[in-house]
Amino acid sequence: MTQYQIGLLIYPDVTQLDVTASLQVFSMLPNTNVHLLWKTSELIKDMGGFTICPTTTFDTCPQLDVICVPGGGMGQVKMMRDTQVLKFIQAQAQTAKYVTSVCTGSLILAAAGLLQGYKAACHWAFRENLALMGVEVSTERVVIDRNRITGGGVTAGIDFALVVAAELYGENTAKFIQLLLEYNPAPPFNAGSPESAGEELVAMVKKSGSELIAVFLEASKEAAHIQQISC
Repeated sequence: MTQYQIGLLIYPDVTQLDVTASLQVFSMLPNTNVHLLWKTSELIKDMGGFTICPTTTFDTCPQLDVICVPGGGMGQVKMMRDTQVLKFIQAQAQTAKYVTSVCTGSLILAAAGLLQGYKAACHWAFRENLALMGVEVSTERVVIDRNRITGGGVTAGIDFALVVAAELYGENTAKFIQLLLEYNPAPPFNAGSPESAGEELVAMVKKSGSELIAVFLEASKEAAHIQQISC
């Protein structure tokens, strides 16, 4: 049976649920090695102070079947501009069976030039950024376009990972994991999307994250400009 290698990029200020939601599903797959990837083996702190330990460095990383890029806070902007990170993702993408992301990780993939001409998902507050970089933006929770699989914001990481599980091992395996995790969402409030939350709540969220939104937008414009020059 095929032994799959799945790698999740981690970095300072990453959103840990983008990583750990997917990791929980991937860790339950048969004949699968899951790697937490970073430049060094030093501990990483996520945007909330949660500590994550890399298991594999860029230099020791095997050829991956699935590379997954999660989103993050201000540290993500550095990733969108980090040549070493972008080159690592680009190199793995050349041979990976699936190139994937969760939440705003799709912005990093786009900055690496790996989503142009593809349909992709993103956190709702940053869809404009994807469009700026030449990506066809979708509002779906999980999007499959050829070998690109992208998830929407944060909690979509579980849905995303179950879709990847089904792609690798079939729907029954994914359903088995879903039941084992008792993944049967029933949110207490109908406010999990901008469409259901309403304009007032959406405005409040955007105002609270205005600094992050502005910085992400600038980084996306910069990446789009670089890609235009390189073309």
